[in-house]
Amino acid sequence: MKVFIYILFALAVVIIGVNITKIDPAHLLSGDSSIAVIGILAGLCTIVLLSILLISQRIAAKAKK
Repeated sequence: MKVFIYILFALAVVIIGVNITKIDPAHLLSGDSSIAVIGILAGLCTIVLLSILLISQRIAAKAKK
């Protein structure tokens, strides 16, 4: 399960990287830039949720001991 989570981490980072290249700083909320901003936010949310999942798995492992 850990390997799958780390793969998802990597995919989220790639998605964030790709979307950063599509942002036009002059027009953040219009056209492709708005879609890129949404993609970046989705990637960041994914990273936060996966971090919470990893922490909860570590806590569950310590609780079993």
